[in-house]
Order: sequence, then C-alpha cells, then structure tokens
Amino acid sequence: MGDLGDLNPDHEPKMGKDLVAGRDKKLWGGRFAEKTESSVEAFTASIDVDRRLYRHDIAGSIAHARMLARQRIISARDGAKIVAGLRAIQREIERGVFAFSRADEDIHMNIERRLIEKIGAAGGKLHTARSRNDQVALDMRLYLREELRLITDLVDALKRELGRTAKRYLKVIMPGYTHLQRAQPVLFSHHLLAYVEMLERDRERLLDCLDRVNVMPLGSGALAGTTFPVDRGYVGRLLGFPRISRNSIDAVSDRDFLLEFVSVAAILFVHLSRLAEEMVLWSTREFDFIELPDSYCTGSSMMPQKKNPDVPELVRGKSGRIFGHLMTLLTVLKGLPLAYNRDLQEDKIPLFDTVETVKSSLEIIRDLVRELKVKPPNMLQAAQDGFLNATELADYLVGRGLSFRSAHTVAGRVVRYCLAQGRRIEELSLQELRRLSPKIERDVYGFLTAEAAVRRRRAAGGTAPENVRRRLKELGV
Repeated sequence: MGDLGDLNPDHEPKMGKDLVAGRDKKLWGGRFAEKTESSVEAFTASIDVDRRLYRHDIAGSIAHARMLARQRIISARDGAKIVAGLRAIQREIERGVFAFSRADEDIHMNIERRLIEKIGAAGGKLHTARSRNDQVALDMRLYLREELRLITDLVDALKRELGRTAKRYLKVIMPGYTHLQRAQPVLFSHHLLAYVEMLERDRERLLDCLDRVNVMPLGSGALAGTTFPVDRGYVGRLLGFPRISRNSIDAVSDRDFLLEFVSVAAILFVHLSRLAEEMVLWSTREFDFIELPDSYCTGSSMMPQKKNPDVPELVRGKSGRIFGHLMTLLTVLKGLPLAYNRDLQEDKIPLFDTVETVKSSLEIIRDLVRELKVKPPNMLQAAQDGFLNATELADYLVGRGLSFRSAHTVAGRVVRYCLAQGRRIEELSLQELRRLSPKIERDVYGFLTAEAAVRRRRAAGGTAPENVRRRLKELGV
C-alpha cells in the first residue's frame, strides 16, 4: 500500500467524472503516461486481503473528514457530504452490493473511488492532509485494538471454564508428573489451575500489548507530517485513542505492535498446545483419565474402533501456524529502511490469520473443557501406584530427626525392597518398615495415603484442598 499523497488537481472536477472515468486511470496516476499492466495490478492488489478493514477505514475517514471541516480545511458542507457518503458506502458493503475492484488495489482506494462516484468532487477532498501510509497504520491499529479486546474476553472465558471444571472435581486426586513419569499426588483441580495461571499471564500480555496498539498515527502523512493545520488530538478523541504518535517517520513504518501481538499469541499457543497435548494423552487407553465427548472426535476411515482426538490435535498443530506468522513478520520487517515500504503490505495475512486462529482455538478448547468426562477412580488408582508416596515417607523421617538426605536414602531403600516384593509401601508391615529404619512408628501409615499427601501440602501455592478452594474463590467460581 504505497503512498497516495495529497490529491490536489489543478481544477475542481465536475462531479468527479474525470476521476472515475475508466478503471485504467488511478486516482493518483497523474505522474504516469502509461497504463498499469494488468499483471502488476493483480500482483500488487491487496483488496482480497484487506477488505475486512472496511469498518475501520470508514471510521478513520469519518473522523478525518470531521476534523478537516472543524479546522476549516474543507467546508462544513463538503465534510457533511463526505460523512454521509462514507456511511452509505458502509451500508453497501454490509449488504453485499459494493463492487470491490483489484484495479483500485486496496480497501482505501476502493472506498475513495466509490465516494467520488457517489458525491462528486467533494469526495476527492477527503484525502487532504493524509496519506495511505498513515491511513493504513490507523486502520491496523483500530482493527487490532478491537480484536485484542475480543481475544482477552475469550481468554477470560477459558479461565472461567477451567475454574468451573476444577471446582466440579475438587476432590479428585491424580498423579502429578515430571519427565512424564509419575511423581507426586496432586489435586486434578490444582493441575487445571496451572493453566489458569498461564492464561492470566497471557491476559496481562494482551492488555500490555493493547496499551501500545492504542496510539493514533493519523496526521503523520506519508512520512513527514502535513502542512495543513490539522488537529490530531481531536481525531484521536473521536476514535478513542488516549494518545497520538510522536514521530511521523516511526508512525508510518512501525509494525512493532503487530510483532508484539503475534509474539503474545505464540506464547498463548504454547499454553493451548500443552493443554491440548494433555487432553490427547489423558484420553488414551494407556492413561484413561478422561473421555472426550464423541461430538469433538472423529473416527477412522479404516479402523472401526478408533476415536480420534482431532480437536486438541488440531489446536496443538495450529501452534506451528502462529509461530510461522511471527517469523514471517520478523523477516518482513528486519531489513526495511525508514519509512514506509510496500513490503509492509505483507503484514496483513499473518495478522489476520493469527487473530482468527487464536479466537477459534480459544472457543473450541473452552467448549471442550466444559464437556470433558473425568474418570476419578482411574486417576486415583494411578496416583496410588508407582510409589508416589516415597517423598511422604522421606518427609516423615525428617520429622523424626533425620536429615533430608538420610531420609531420602532410607525411602529409596524402601522402594527397592517393595519392587523386589511386588508390593506398595503402605502394604508393608510395621516390622518390615522398622527393619529399614527404626525411626518409623505406626503413625507412618497416616502419612502414606494419596489423600494425606495432598492434604499436607499447605504451603502457599501447594496442592492442598484449602489452597485450591482459596484460589477458586479468588477467581470467582
């Protein structure tokens, strides 16, 4: 989307006819003697991608027209005609009757062309004191600001759903894992709330990103500002921007706000992918901790027994798309001289696809969490197998006066003995346990259950039920 410059014809066109007569003559084509090649038009056109910005483009143009009239740069009558014409064009687009043209390259020129067709010469005055460079920067910020708020709401919705599921299964115990090996008993709720913490950080990053998106660039012109007595603060207030950009060169060339959003989206997708991976694992017969609803799975074209977890697998897979979009934007931007370059047209597909992928994935994971069928007996059985209470035995011995390293060694010997016997620690007699450590008394059995292991971890942030209840209360579920 190259610079349009200010439209300053030598004479006032009559009803704009000389500006709209034929698609081979661009609105900004006075410099050129030859018609643009159709292959070049097709190659450079972005209208198929950026047409979704029509609402934002029209909103920015209405604010700009009002400012021009308020500053007496154009007449109040022309300003009113422009605003009415733009609103009529928005209705045409939303009714599906607007004729988009690749010859007009982008959403800005499609709308301006139609405006001149509708209201004549007054339409040609809209572009006074602005460039497509600051115009597209404004549109992108308006678009992303709106989407960031929607995405933040979806993150909140997923947090609430995880919180509700955690509350529903508050007493369920499962094995916690390190290295994908059973490690210690934890509450299933505590495990789910780990994802709430991740999402809370994602939310904070989204809001922090929003603060830098919410800067008004219009009035920067092509790169050097404008000679007209514009009131940028007034335009910013009309469009709800708390502040305006401070450097015109930076304002038209800056895409840091896109990089920041897509990087935040990439981190968010790391979290969604991890959650999706656990759904895949937990729903296997090997784990058998949960069952995914049939309506979120597919069958096999060959194997009748299969129930494939396609939804979490696709969420996991889509993380690669988001990471790729981040690399695309970094690559586009990393070698550009100041200020605007046409390369920046390539920022839209990565941005738009990231936004849509994030929204759809948050929605589908939220719905899937809501419909999960949890299998508490299987989780508890897994938490009781594999000597997950060995740490409890070590902690018990520390309470009896041993150093933790000595207690760790004793507990390891107990595990080795159990492995040789094919028994659990809690199945050993007191006499057997005392042969391994005379420090052990009958009360040790009260320490060895999964319930006791969970209940005793009361330190802030631990898996104890009282901690989990407190956190759920903080979350309002």
